Amino acid sequence: MEFSELQRQSSTIAHGYHGAQQLVRLRSKSVVSNQNVPQFNWGSPPSEGGEEGDSGPPKDLRERPMTMRLKRAIREVQQMRVPVVTSWQSWKRSKAKSLSRFRADAGGVMSYVALWRKALHKIGGHFGGGVQSYFMFLRFLVVLNFLSFLLIAGFIFIPSIVFRSTSNMTVDDTGLEGCRVYDPNLQGLVVFYQYFLDLLSGTGFMEYSYMFYGYYNNTVAESSGFHYNLPLAYLLTSVFYFAFCLICIITRMGSALRIAVATGSKMVFTGWDFGCQEDRATQLKQKSIHYQLQVDLVEERLQKKALYLTLGQTVGLCSLRIFLMLVSLALIGGAFFGIFKATVFSQAQVGAEGILGLFWVYLPSIVITTGNFVVPFMCDQIALFERYSPSTTIIMALFRSVFLHMISLGVLLFTLWSQITCFKDSPKCELCQYNNKEYPCWETRVGQEMYKLALFAFLITIAMLILVEFPRRLFVDHYSCALTRWVGRQEFLVPPNVLGQVYGQTVVWTGALFCPLLPLINTLKFFILFYYKKVTLFSNCRPAVKTFRSTTSTIFFLVVLLFGWGLALVAMIYSLAQIHPSMSCGPFRSLTMMWSIVPNTFYTLSLTTQDFIFYMGSQAFSIPLFIFSCVVLCYVAALAAVYVKSVDLLKAQLKLEGRDKQFLVKQIEELSREMGIPTRDQLYTGVAN
Repeated sequence: MEFSELQRQSSTIAHGYHGAQQLVRLRSKSVVSNQNVPQFNWGSPPSEGGEEGDSGPPKDLRERPMTMRLKRAIREVQQMRVPVVTSWQSWKRSKAKSLSRFRADAGGVMSYVALWRKALHKIGGHFGGGVQSYFMFLRFLVVLNFLSFLLIAGFIFIPSIVFRSTSNMTVDDTGLEGCRVYDPNLQGLVVFYQYFLDLLSGTGFMEYSYMFYGYYNNTVAESSGFHYNLPLAYLLTSVFYFAFCLICIITRMGSALRIAVATGSKMVFTGWDFGCQEDRATQLKQKSIHYQLQVDLVEERLQKKALYLTLGQTVGLCSLRIFLMLVSLALIGGAFFGIFKATVFSQAQVGAEGILGLFWVYLPSIVITTGNFVVPFMCDQIALFERYSPSTTIIMALFRSVFLHMISLGVLLFTLWSQITCFKDSPKCELCQYNNKEYPCWETRVGQEMYKLALFAFLITIAMLILVEFPRRLFVDHYSCALTRWVGRQEFLVPPNVLGQVYGQTVVWTGALFCPLLPLINTLKFFILFYYKKVTLFSNCRPAVKTFRSTTSTIFFLVVLLFGWGLALVAMIYSLAQIHPSMSCGPFRSLTMMWSIVPNTFYTLSLTTQDFIFYMGSQAFSIPLFIFSCVVLCYVAALAAVYVKSVDLLKAQLKLEGRDKQFLVKQIEELSREMGIPTRDQLYTGVAN
């Protein structure tokens, strides 16, 4: 009986296939089927299931033992979807396929030429996604700074070189005679090591060069109908540089958020990260999962414990936390006061020569770097007594570190501006509206401070590798005692390293207006820093037990970077719109404010262009644009809500499928026990025995 049934099904499949082929070729004709063999109802649409008593085969093609090609043919015939393709549709389909194939090929090529692709894959396999995300963030900063340098070079650096060698240009040097005294060139011979000191401090031969603001002229090149306003290009390039960086950060943050939403915050145990390489990476992955589970259990235990606290215990805990927070704020305030005093003293010692003079000019950088290292360490020790949950402790530590790093730079700028603009109405600023005697070219002085901060942070990083990290590794590896076991190899902590890079990038953004080549210096610095971090990671570090998730850490990095961008933007706006530019140097020497170049240039345009720009800023254009933007925003919000509901439904469906699988596994185990069939665990136990 079984053999005859198989023959009948084979005959059915064969006749069904030939019938499908005939219907595809002859759509208007019916097919003469063999009455002795059951056939499909080719013309009827597919249904959920056949009726009882139907002698024909079931209509659910997924349950039929047929090839996929035959099932597709049957499905097209049942749904009457045999396409009639025109030449235009065929051309569109072929072009769409060609474009998709080109995109796929281009994506594959870009993945192979991506910077440090193999190195990042190796880092992720050995130390996990959290450490890998830090190096990817560092690569992002390298590319961002390099593209920023190309922007600045194309509109400021190269035109300044070209137009400085031409004679068809106009220069406006109007201003008070006493305010145009600025001579940075060295007089006479200097000792040989002075050039090295000038390279470190940005003075001497570097002060009056393309590196800093004071070397650029307020030239307007005119030749054969060509007109290039260098001051306007300088200002607009600086503004567009900030806008370009913001677009890059938001774009990368959007992609990271999409990945975070897609993956969610749930831990999946039905798969494995095949990016792990060797047993070391496997053990790291196991420790990471163990730590995440441990943190979840600790937080749940602390939440339950907090519910049973008495009123006195709750008041005592809150009082302790408030007191420790005040202590932390006092430490941070002490660091800010030290930065203020060091900056004032350093500016008073300008002109000192030799090694001592180099120490004085680097005093603010030394105080800032020391405070950024000591104060977070002390705050971490204070956090041990606050009795927060592990996640809250990490968030508080990061918040204090970010606040200290960013605001310390703000304190430095505030101190410099208080010296430049004479906040106390000093007579030093009556003639030129700024302290021309001590700061004849104050923009260059601010650029030098940012240059020294960037360079000093890089030198400290290299010195830590040579003087601390390598000797520590050699000491731990070659000597076995209680001290070496207690010290151990250092861990590669992601948050402090990221905060250091964000601080360095914020310094570059702040100083780019006064030191146009600072993005190039930062590109070289981060490029070297990548290899430095890679060497110290594989040679001196052990994997950290408390790891970061790659999606969470990427979003956190970009949020902190966006905060630094905001601080630098405030500094740039204040410099453009509030402080009087130097009258003795720079492209804005003849203006009362840097931003004045925009309205001055606007009124030199034609009347038609002025009327068009006025219309773009009028209510007749802005109100309809605002209404249209609101409509688009509402549509996007509604679409996002629909997508969120779809994602929730899919997640619920995944949960139900998981429960169904668990139910089926239990049913299989019960049936196996009833039928006396050994289960998989019993088989493994028998093999082990």
